[in-house]
Amino acid sequence: MPVTTRLYLPSDRQRFIDLNLDWIEEYFKVEPSDREQLERLETSILGKNGRIVIAELDGAVVGTGAILSPHHDPDDGRTWLEIIKMSAQKDLRGRGIGRAVLEALITQGREMAADAIWLETNGDLKAAIGLYERLGFRHLSDNELWPTPYARCNVQMVLEL
Repeated sequence: MPVTTRLYLPSDRQRFIDLNLDWIEEYFKVEPSDREQLERLETSILGKNGRIVIAELDGAVVGTGAILSPHHDPDDGRTWLEIIKMSAQKDLRGRGIGRAVLEALITQGREMAADAIWLETNGDLKAAIGLYERLGFRHLSDNELWPTPYARCNVQMVLEL
């Protein structure tokens, strides 16, 4: 059965939190910005004109991602959005969950009239970076980098819409 995506429902709250804690704790440590977004997602994501995409496989929630107003405004006259909290269930990685979520988030960004979508990640997450590159994201040069609230984030990318 193929992976499907839909927008977040309040009943997805705990699964969104659990899937994100799983990947963060697997590779890094949970930071204060993570806690803020996960524990208060109704205000920290949805309350910032954000949208959360949920991926399902056989009716089970297996992936997540969110798009919202960015934490930094480059004040360049463009409408920016930021992708955060992309996750896929650990034992199902490699089955197209991340791609489905990312494609749905890009669609949401277009619907939200964004000119560009920004994200940040870590250089150790090679599969994620490869996915972002395949879908058109480019790496920011040193003079384009934004400030980040995360110690783990050392790669920033943008998709021009």
